[in-house]
Amino acid sequence: MQTQAIGTVKGPGDTGNEYVFITANNRFVRVGEFVCYRYLEPSVASSQPEVERQILGKISARCLIDHLPDRLFADTEIDPGAIAMLVGFADPDPAIYEVTVEVVGYFDKNLGFVNPRRSPEPGSKVYLADDNMLQMVLNKRQPGDIGAAHIGCLLLRDPDAVPVTLDVKELVSTHMAILAGTGSGKSYTAGVLVEELLSPHNRASVMICDPHGEYDTLSELRGHPAFEGEDGYSPEVKILRPEDIRIRFSSLDYHDILTLLPQMSDRQQSMLNKAFNIIQRHRRGDYRWSINDLIAAVYEADSSQDDEGNEKVGSSAPALEWKLERLANSPYFHPFEHLPPRDLFAPGQVTILQMNEISQEEQQVICAAVLRQANQARMNTAKERVESDDENYLPFPVFILLEEAHRFAPAHEPSRCKMIIRTILSEGRKFGLGMGLITQRPGKLDSDVLSQCMSQFLMRIVNPTDQDSLKYGVEAAGRDLLKELPALTKGQVIVAGACVNTPVLCKVRQRRTVHGGETLDAPAMWQEYFQEHQIKSRQIANASVAPTSEATTFDGFSID
Repeated sequence: MQTQAIGTVKGPGDTGNEYVFITANNRFVRVGEFVCYRYLEPSVASSQPEVERQILGKISARCLIDHLPDRLFADTEIDPGAIAMLVGFADPDPAIYEVTVEVVGYFDKNLGFVNPRRSPEPGSKVYLADDNMLQMVLNKRQPGDIGAAHIGCLLLRDPDAVPVTLDVKELVSTHMAILAGTGSGKSYTAGVLVEELLSPHNRASVMICDPHGEYDTLSELRGHPAFEGEDGYSPEVKILRPEDIRIRFSSLDYHDILTLLPQMSDRQQSMLNKAFNIIQRHRRGDYRWSINDLIAAVYEADSSQDDEGNEKVGSSAPALEWKLERLANSPYFHPFEHLPPRDLFAPGQVTILQMNEISQEEQQVICAAVLRQANQARMNTAKERVESDDENYLPFPVFILLEEAHRFAPAHEPSRCKMIIRTILSEGRKFGLGMGLITQRPGKLDSDVLSQCMSQFLMRIVNPTDQDSLKYGVEAAGRDLLKELPALTKGQVIVAGACVNTPVLCKVRQRRTVHGGETLDAPAMWQEYFQEHQIKSRQIANASVAPTSEATTFDGFSID
């Protein structure tokens, strides 16, 4: 696309970072579109010529300021275009628009976007930004580069004219959030991101906590020609279904056990806490305890001596024993088996923890235990506290995607995962532990958690409460683009934050693997079931009526 003038500057806008131009070209004046004006910047050395800069800006608002009289539009029998031609307008649509532009600046490879803080002069021409220029300045990386993730193209341009490519380094180290309403395509977008992370030019180490079992279709990455490298690389996909998940008892803490047990009295909670302290005192090195060890510690904590020196056990110990024995029968918690970080993570591997058949309380504890262990493994490895043969040795960065994040870090409710998630988001960058949060209810997500995600993917959100939460938790997107959230359709996303140079409206590319989170087609399934059931019913009815030549008698009447 060649650069073309589309309007003329009228003057400054309401703020020092805005200007207004006038145009009759309604085709290109859309909110979110990129335009530019030319500015001659004085050279540092007086002997050097001035440097011409293209100052990029983003359209933030527009309004109609002049048109044919309203009376012409009131009568549906009148053609306004014909009237316009009759009174001397060469253009059959003589509308004049006032367009507000928010200045982004010119791009410097070392500094990023630099705002000259100088409004264009009235009468200056405004141009539509060139496709090639946009591709170079909007993206921190180009498609195919090491550390690049090509997720789609610029929404307001021709398909594939301006690819949108994210900086994977910033994406995984400063954390990210995908925020979208139901059916907007958040899981689809997450699938595209995982595809890019597992591509030959990234080969990331990824784990997905999947409460609904939507990501098992990523198994198609194995052997897919689009993900094979020239050196023989092919991504590994490890799917851990509910029956494969094991958490070792000794990796749980007091609050984990408390979450898993039925409601207890204050005294029972006190005895359980004392029992945990006893277990901690008995630990030597990598001491692994079982539920039986904890039950023994409970009896020790609840024991006392009477006046005659006889030992007696309180009433709390037997009650706790009964509750802990129920926990021992859980298929997800085990005295010795567990999921070591060495098995969960590897470069070029995505591990999917499917928890769709597990209760929400157990999901909380499983997720908290895995996150704690991964965080500790990265921290100990970075500080050289573990050897290379240790199962907790993680000598590379890892990235964890948490689906339905509002369940694990709710805004105003206690949660087993919330504290470790906050810890990872605030400290994980130092140790190479990144996190991505995916939720359809950003208003229910803890505000401290949301505010620490430096890259955001915002999709269609209609709920007013969720929209309000974004105004304060997602500052990078800009208020003008946030107004577009209800109007976005499926697969359209606002990308903002550290992974791009400036917020952009993006159309997500097509996935190379099948999407596993499609909505069920209920009417088609009803029709299919009804047809099958009707055929079977007829077959059963026909089989139950045996042919006979004998006469049948009903109330004295004979029917041959």
